[in-house]
Amino acid sequence: MEEQVRSVIARFIAESPLARFAESGEPYFDEPLVGFAAADDPLFADYKRIIGPFHRTPDEVLLGVFGPEYRAATVISWVLPITLAVRMSNRPETRFPSRAWALARNFGEQCNAALRRHLTGWLEEQGHKAVAPQLTSSWQEFADTPVGIASTWSERHAAYAAGLGTFSLNDALITPKGIAHRCGSVVTDLRLTPTPRTSPHFRHNCLYYREGTCGACIARCPVDALSREGHNKNACRAFVYGTAVDAVAARYGVTATGCGLCQTGVPCEGRIPPGARRD
Repeated sequence: MEEQVRSVIARFIAESPLARFAESGEPYFDEPLVGFAAADDPLFADYKRIIGPFHRTPDEVLLGVFGPEYRAATVISWVLPITLAVRMSNRPETRFPSRAWALARNFGEQCNAALRRHLTGWLEEQGHKAVAPQLTSSWQEFADTPVGIASTWSERHAAYAAGLGTFSLNDALITPKGIAHRCGSVVTDLRLTPTPRTSPHFRHNCLYYREGTCGACIARCPVDALSREGHNKNACRAFVYGTAVDAVAARYGVTATGCGLCQTGVPCEGRIPPGARRD
């Protein structure tokens, strides 16, 4: 069943017109990475301490839609890697994202939402309950928490739980296909084999945390929201959802632009950087 799920996700991204630039037909994404986390993995309970008590467990997500008679069994998580062409378009930028990056962010995330609905529908056709946490009416985002801006469900943290990558200095997830991507997930009562988390540390793929080197993303940030102390979420958000949108969204024909400068032109852009050490 795991391979069927992977195939459903991969086929949607390969075949859906929502996954392609309208002008050229070129794709936004490379082949997805897919992983599975057990719904009762203690990590989801830990997220209530790490992120905040408002962060929901898989059981809470399913219960909120279907009631207590159904229990979550698996979190299906995926990563949609941004194509090389889109990444290359963003590398020379120093202030605002490239047009291709903004289109991939705006319409690519619409595609990601459609994939959530598609997979949920497919699972229901197979006789299972399924919910995309980010598409529920109860999903909320909070601006002022001990960890800064946070929400009731984090796609990146679901992807980490499903063994798809580890966190970076800029708070993004470095996967085997790099840091430039979109994430999504669905909670279901279908029991699937969990994907092992093989990294020795939750920040292992980041050269700065693994070896004390790199930090290339710091210089790439146009508003100094990154430093060796970490990620200033408020400064980052104000730029991504305010300044950048005001500057280029209308010209690009989008409502959301993203930024992605710290995810392109860096060693982890399209892979896990090997560094000097191999441990």
